[in-house]
Amino acid sequence: MAVGATNVGRRRRGNEDSYHTDLARGIFLVADGMGGHAAGEVASELVSTTVAQRLAQARDEGADGETLLRVLQEASRAAHDAIVHCCADDRRYKGMGTTLTACVVEPTGHCWIGHIGDSRLYRLRDGLLEQITHDHTLVQREVDSGQITAEEARHHPLSHILTRVLSEDLDPEMDLLSDTLEPGDLLLLATDGLYNMVDDLSIAAVVADDAPLSKMATSLISAANRGGGADNITVVLVQILSED
Repeated sequence: MAVGATNVGRRRRGNEDSYHTDLARGIFLVADGMGGHAAGEVASELVSTTVAQRLAQARDEGADGETLLRVLQEASRAAHDAIVHCCADDRRYKGMGTTLTACVVEPTGHCWIGHIGDSRLYRLRDGLLEQITHDHTLVQREVDSGQITAEEARHHPLSHILTRVLSEDLDPEMDLLSDTLEPGDLLLLATDGLYNMVDDLSIAAVVADDAPLSKMATSLISAANRGGGADNITVVLVQILSED
């Protein structure tokens, strides 16, 4: 089972997030665009469409895990090239970019992940929420080096500065990951409009509740808006069905 939802938040005029769910093929992704003048919306939608199409073709052709990781990398390059061409055709879009967090879930339980930027993939297992992806941000570098704590990073004034992104200017450098899922696991893909407004303990409390996925998605978005709704909010929830 899977569900996706997005909301403009309380402070933004437009929604620059995109998401994609393809339950039949096990393809799920979120993207958080940036650039202003609707350029962020263009970037996230362009990248979402490009990557989803590449992954769908690979799944239809029966790609194995190693091939899926290669396709994720190639798709990120194709998405980068699409942004470059779009910016060349219309200079209003110069400087636009987007994050991308995508995963392919196989019936065997294997999960193949491509990630760039600061959108996140979490896994809930036995009531414990774990962040699987690693943020590509300036403050995360400082956390990794021990200069600041994770809690200090949440309120850092430079928390929005990305070190990797899909854009016209930067070559794509995507993290490629794999995970093995268990029956009962829940995946959450989210843009920073969620986790900057709602801490991980509160997110875990919502997704650990025995509720329909659609209700969980609504509750997460409502919590982010109650927390300030400073940005667009997008969530994709994927439930790995139990064997019983």
